[in-house]
Amino acid sequence: QLETLEQEEQECLELRPHPTEKTTHILSHEHGMTVTKTLQEGEAEPQCQSFSYSRAKLRARLLEGASLLLLRVLARRQTMPHDLVFPAINTEGDLCTASY
Repeated sequence: QLETLEQEEQECLELRPHPTEKTTHILSHEHGMTVTKTLQEGEAEPQCQSFSYSRAKLRARLLEGASLLLLRVLARRQTMPHDLVFPAINTEGDLCTASY
């Protein structure tokens, strides 16, 4: 029974004259999961967006860390079930599916 408690992703682009930094922070809590996305472009004020998903919406969803762990297990077993698809959350924090 694996569960993601917290996940953070940071992306930095060194583009002149406006370097950009984007972070996505996902935090599990009693009622579900909160996703906070922050975008910092150059010297401008950071833009922050936060939203939550209920436990019901998250049932059996894979986050990026769990997906990597699943891929390692499948590689170790040297097997890949045909048409393996899981409900997932992408790196932006959006609900999607992951196909292997």
